[in-house]
Amino acid sequence: MPVEGTPAPPMTDATDLGYLLHKHPARAQSFDLPVGTAHVFYPEADTARCTVALLLEVDPVGIVRNKRFGGRDAFSLAQYVNDRPYAASSMLAVALGAVFRTAMTGRCDSRQALADSSIPLEIHVPALPCRGGAGLAERLFGPLGWTVDATPEPLDPTVPEWGDSRYVDLRLTGTVRLADALHHLYVLLPVLDDAKHYWVTGDEVDKLLRAGEGWLAEHPERDQIMHRYLAHQRRYVEDATDRLVTLDGGPLPADADAGAESEEAPAEGDVTAAGSDAVGTRAPTLARQRAEAVVAALHEVGARSVVDLGCGEGALLRLLVADRRFTRLLGTDVAARELERAATRLRLEDASDAERERVQLVQSSLTYRDERIAGFDAAVLMEVIEHVDPPRLGALERVVFAEARPGTVVVTTPNVEYNALYPTLEEHGHRHTDHRFEWTRAELQAWAGGVAHRHGYAVTFRDVGPEDVGPRGLGSPTQMALFTRSTEVGA
Repeated sequence: MPVEGTPAPPMTDATDLGYLLHKHPARAQSFDLPVGTAHVFYPEADTARCTVALLLEVDPVGIVRNKRFGGRDAFSLAQYVNDRPYAASSMLAVALGAVFRTAMTGRCDSRQALADSSIPLEIHVPALPCRGGAGLAERLFGPLGWTVDATPEPLDPTVPEWGDSRYVDLRLTGTVRLADALHHLYVLLPVLDDAKHYWVTGDEVDKLLRAGEGWLAEHPERDQIMHRYLAHQRRYVEDATDRLVTLDGGPLPADADAGAESEEAPAEGDVTAAGSDAVGTRAPTLARQRAEAVVAALHEVGARSVVDLGCGEGALLRLLVADRRFTRLLGTDVAARELERAATRLRLEDASDAERERVQLVQSSLTYRDERIAGFDAAVLMEVIEHVDPPRLGALERVVFAEARPGTVVVTTPNVEYNALYPTLEEHGHRHTDHRFEWTRAELQAWAGGVAHRHGYAVTFRDVGPEDVGPRGLGSPTQMALFTRSTEVGA
């Protein structure tokens, strides 16, 4: 698989491709992999043009002996007689991920500005199995900014009446960041092949979401990509879909949980991140900005133990679990189904005893006293209070602020004033069908100020998400109240 780079600003020397790939153009290298041996070498390398080739020598016997491999063509004869030594497949994606692992992270200490930039690239993948034909290759790579030339290979060049085979000669041309190009190939090569040659486990969901960050959620063929990449295993596809919805801002089902909802972005500022000059760079979704703002607030107050009240399917907990500064985590929700899905997403079943001690989930209602939520440094109600009937807010206040009484309470809720910027939202409509109310900024401040006064807390307010700077000054889509308990004696 050759990858060719040609110089253009900010790339002035094509051999800089070697820096980006962390492979020296003057040296051929070989890498032992579970599927065989990968070779990296440069057929040409000068200031005007640089080509790197990845050649994978597949070891059929080694694959048979490796218990991890056993895709849908793993019956006895097909394990030895197949197209894998001759065609690109999921095995080539495995080689890409192993050989160019650092390049895929986008890190290059000596040429970081170049690694962060889009550069002219040409990619050639001969003999690529393409179940769906050349049209599918165009539908997969075209939306990502590539010019696609997928030429079907004849079944037998000497017998043209037999027609085309299922293989294509794929050529991609585009100006793309190298790390993004590698991620596109890593995901889409096995998708085109539609035949992974190893057992697919829950780890594949994590790999897909990492490699698909920034482009998969909005891809027009997203569902087909996920089904094929995850070997059509329904539970993994559902997990991937849920996680994309929560963190990448896809459309939510009507019964989405309180802690994981995501509003549609307004028409203005939807594509380019604030402060970025990179055209076409997606800004972080509001759901992600909200969760990250909560985590930042927890870091600011030095919280080590956190209870996520109304955790739903674990959108926030996933970020907290990955941060080892949090030594004790508890998620609560009134719905047992949501907790089951949170446990799956957090992979608690496979966790060590120590990790299961650190991270726990319990069924609990926010309007009834529960001693299990007491004794934490901080409590979070992220997009929760608006799901509580107004007459029950007093009970929630008592349970959280009077009885559990954590050192810090973080509350986020929609700013109803900002709803005017959502073109698809009806006037006076709520962002979610289960919302019992949505507050203005003044209404949140009045409620939070009363709670703080009654229970010995100080409260400050923050905006989350893009701020409306128009003449109406509608604020940001999400508003946060940060409560900190007074240290005075008796407070």
